Amino acid sequence: MPKTSARLLALLSLLQSRRDWSGTLLADRLGISLRTVRRDVDRLRELGYPIAATKGPEGGYRLAAGAELPPLLFDDEQAVALTVALQVFATTPGNGLADDAARALGTVRQVLPSRLRHRVEALRVTAVERPTTRPPAPVDGDVLLAVSAAVHAREVVRFDYGDGIRRAEPHHVVTWDGRWYLVAWDLDREDWRTFRVDRIGLRTPNGPRFRPRELPGGDVAAYVVGTFRGSADGSWPCRGTVLLDLPAATVALYTRDGVVEEAGPGRCRLTLGSWSWPSLAASVARFDADFEVVGPPALSRACARLAERFARPGVSAPIGDAPGVTRMSPARSGRKR
Repeated sequence: MPKTSARLLALLSLLQSRRDWSGTLLADRLGISLRTVRRDVDRLRELGYPIAATKGPEGGYRLAAGAELPPLLFDDEQAVALTVALQVFATTPGNGLADDAARALGTVRQVLPSRLRHRVEALRVTAVERPTTRPPAPVDGDVLLAVSAAVHAREVVRFDYGDGIRRAEPHHVVTWDGRWYLVAWDLDREDWRTFRVDRIGLRTPNGPRFRPRELPGGDVAAYVVGTFRGSADGSWPCRGTVLLDLPAATVALYTRDGVVEEAGPGRCRLTLGSWSWPSLAASVARFDADFEVVGPPALSRACARLAERFARPGVSAPIGDAPGVTRMSPARSGRKR
């Protein structure tokens, strides 16, 4: 049987991994008796962990939200900061930590007291992938939370920005190149704008609720990339979108000038640009995975032309033991045997 300290940590880890546990199942998973489970639960309660008993044929336990954070975890400010950091990692494609961050975020949210849970549930952050080339600009955590809450509640915000007062419908909070931005519809200029959160001086109270407008292109990541690069893929003359049968995290590792979005388990939506439609089709084909062209039709036609070209009889099997080397059939090459 593991030592008491290790057993308590194992028990706490199980309680954090899902909502309800029966005493019998906990005992089986830990290799201990029901009596030991009850004793260990009492010890965790003495340490401040809010473990509630649940009703049922066998009874059970649930790690509930308490009046204060359990010992050895975090104070209010640290818990909010941790939630923000985990959201950034959980929504950044290709960082290798997205799945772990999402699971950790669920664990933290489950044990937050209600006064903090309401604050962080209103916080929705999207990290648009790009290598950071400058140190992050410091941002007021209260402003960041207030802006995020307005996004969640769909309330008009008023704030000092530069030398004037702005009124806007907040759409999303994003990170880009080490800075926080608010993507919003500017009511006075009647256009979409991107505001640096560290330069926003909020005024209270918020304005009325609004019905969200649709972003240009319908996607916040593509809009932000386009805002800072001039177009969503670097001002290429040809731009298209496909659904690719590969995980977004994998594709993002090898995509620097495109936008990668999750599109379900093992699938992603990829938007790329290139100097010609055949070149763009070849860029998609390099991932060596099945794909479906979303648009435009010019990309579909380019893919069909490439497929016909590679299917011609003149492109034959590799020569001997040299993989990847192809030869032209003499009958098709114009030479006589």
